[in-house]
Amino acid sequence: MENSARPSTTQIILLATSSAFTAFFYSVYRKKSGSACRLKEKTKISIDQDLKNILSAAPGKCVPYVVIQGVVKSVKETLSSQFVDNCKGVIERLTLQEHIMVWNRTTHLWNNCEKKIHQRTNMVPFDLVSHDDSVDVAVRVLKPLDAAELDLEKVYETFHPTVQSFTDVIGHFISGERPKGIQETEEMLKVGATVTGVGELVLDRNIIKLQPPKQGMQYYISQVDYESLLQKQQSSVKIWKILTVVFGIATCATLFFILRKQYRHYKEQKRQKSIQEEFREMQSQLFREMNLEEDLISTNACIICLSCDRSCVFLECGHVCSCDECYQALPTPKKCPICRSAISRVVPLYSS
Repeated sequence: MENSARPSTTQIILLATSSAFTAFFYSVYRKKSGSACRLKEKTKISIDQDLKNILSAAPGKCVPYVVIQGVVKSVKETLSSQFVDNCKGVIERLTLQEHIMVWNRTTHLWNNCEKKIHQRTNMVPFDLVSHDDSVDVAVRVLKPLDAAELDLEKVYETFHPTVQSFTDVIGHFISGERPKGIQETEEMLKVGATVTGVGELVLDRNIIKLQPPKQGMQYYISQVDYESLLQKQQSSVKIWKILTVVFGIATCATLFFILRKQYRHYKEQKRQKSIQEEFREMQSQLFREMNLEEDLISTNACIICLSCDRSCVFLECGHVCSCDECYQALPTPKKCPICRSAISRVVPLYSS
């Protein structure tokens, strides 16, 4: 029999945690789903001679959300790779990442961890032009580093292992951290690469510009085609949807167990009340049959024979309602006359 319907601390923590994760995953899912839907409903524009006319006819000389594909061309100067000869681009990102092994005291294993210790990004202005050299139209790309997805090609990568002395090894085992080395990476957006841009297209002073869109829409500068970019975003939406469903089910399951506990407690209280009313009715009937008045019966009298004093404590329910002779006369399996719970053992009650 459950003594309390109050949920346990573990259930409360589990319910609060799963609810918080469900809300977080659902908000991310809604945001990703909205971005994917807007990307799917985009306006696709080609870089050709009619592009300026299209923008001139648009309200405010602006198309809020478009997909445009072109070839990268630098406006003035280009960036040269620091490690690869004859490799030129318009965006260069240099990254230094430290790899260390950390001792896990719980699993007693060395785990590989990565820590970014330095990153630098260089950029020069660039345009997107048509694959057809005869088309003299260019689209200036603004703020490419603000893009939600900026694809850069990895042109150089090397790993510099850490040289350790015997003293260093002993010190690393004591501290629980063992450096492996430094990874050096160079990524670039090369000149001549085909890029798919998704954003706001405007005509400003006879210059066509691609810039981050307004109203919370995502800005993309990707080296994959539009179909691959859309498929990638839809796959991301599915992942967040699955996480939302999984944690939503966990939340509902926890809430179900808590409510079931409440319901069982309510049913048990109702059963106990019914038994007590039935007992009082039977006791009154017994008084009438024996021509006794309730005021003349001792409050400590056995509820079965109404003559001897109560001398037994029934466990595990804890009721004190019977004398020893009436307890011995109870049918097997013996149950408490008040709550009908099974009697596992009896403790004698001594009144002084």
